[in-house]
Amino acid sequence: MDNLVPTVTVATARARLNLRAAMLVALAVFAQESVWNFYDAQVPASIAQYTSSAALIGLLMGVDNALGIVLQPLVGHLSDRTRTRFGRRVPYMVVGAIIAAVFFMLIPFAGSFGALIACIFAFAIVANSFKAVTESLTPDFQVPGRRSLANGIAKIATSLTIIVSALISLLVVDESLELAFAIPAVMMVCAMLIVGFTLHETRSPGYQRAVAQRGGEGEPEWTFRRVVGELVRDADRSRVFLLLAIFATAGSWAALRSQLTPYAMEVLDLSRGEAGSLTLPAGLAFIVVALPIAFLSDRIGRRLMVRIGLVVFIAGALVAFSVPNLPVTITGVIIASVGYAAFSINGIVLMWNLAPSAAVAGAYTGMYALASALGASLGPALIGLMVDATSWRLLFLHAAILAVVALVLFLLVRSENHPAQTAEAAQDAATAALAAEAKGAVA
Repeated sequence: MDNLVPTVTVATARARLNLRAAMLVALAVFAQESVWNFYDAQVPASIAQYTSSAALIGLLMGVDNALGIVLQPLVGHLSDRTRTRFGRRVPYMVVGAIIAAVFFMLIPFAGSFGALIACIFAFAIVANSFKAVTESLTPDFQVPGRRSLANGIAKIATSLTIIVSALISLLVVDESLELAFAIPAVMMVCAMLIVGFTLHETRSPGYQRAVAQRGGEGEPEWTFRRVVGELVRDADRSRVFLLLAIFATAGSWAALRSQLTPYAMEVLDLSRGEAGSLTLPAGLAFIVVALPIAFLSDRIGRRLMVRIGLVVFIAGALVAFSVPNLPVTITGVIIASVGYAAFSINGIVLMWNLAPSAAVAGAYTGMYALASALGASLGPALIGLMVDATSWRLLFLHAAILAVVALVLFLLVRSENHPAQTAEAAQDAATAALAAEAKGAVA
């Protein structure tokens, strides 16, 4: 078998995408993100029925990010160590979706401020618990060389949820708020059940590798302490710089998204409704470029693609900064969105591929979520302080500066595949090749 490893290593890099698994994972991501997008769009209005404090509304809407920082790495690691006849991720997804849907549908029925907060907290706790678990299915099913393409499909599904949420808000909310909350909740449960019963997670290379490692003699268990310790003690600091780069990139993008509306009202003199629509062209641009970027990433490498993407993002921000009028701003935001797409598709894939084993994909998904959530929480505040010290006119310039910091950090990421995981993929492919050869000989 040793003689097969070099050949199989090349074969794994060129292996075909598991399209069926990629589409089912995209369905699960679409379902859970539909709920989150509707949550972000409508829950602030529900809170506003009880308070006029924008600060309190913002604080309560930040609960999900705060909980995600704690829950997603821990539950992701817990799913790495789970073994059931349904798999190690699917039980969390299906059970979590059902419980989260109940709390989500109760939000419009809350008859007091306390009841509303209780529903929000309960939903955020449960929904955050399986959010990273769902994304971890991609590295479980896909070889390292095809994860960008698979994640690109999932990101298109995520982008489509913006449209779904907008349509529910437009067509249903004013007629029946209760029905509007029920629709995405029911969609999520139905989709998770379909995925749970048709994905066959136990057949995935990631699950089989995890089972084999747990059953191996003399191999230490991947405890959370060992996962973090291995990352911190590694002489190659690529993963540390990667997490810092994820933080900076997510912060820059979140700052633009969250502060684009007040910028447009202050600088471009648009109405609230007109200002709020500026992200739609960028969302459509993201959908258009997602698959081409994913295909190209698998060919030229994810580090290079992310670096190119950040250069494009910075260029877009500078275009929007150059002339403060509506056409130039829209053009700049579209360019920045295309650049951000390169990071959005490949950032988490770099984390997956740099994991020391496919068995810890859940923990690494959680660490990506941790860095991203911290960036999304602190980035807008940092850029906001810079705007307060200068003016709204400089918003895009400040975002470009933070993106330059992210680019420098990405330049310090020196590798994009962990040798141990590459060896695992080669060994798995060699085992499968020998099994197929033996089966053919018997036939």
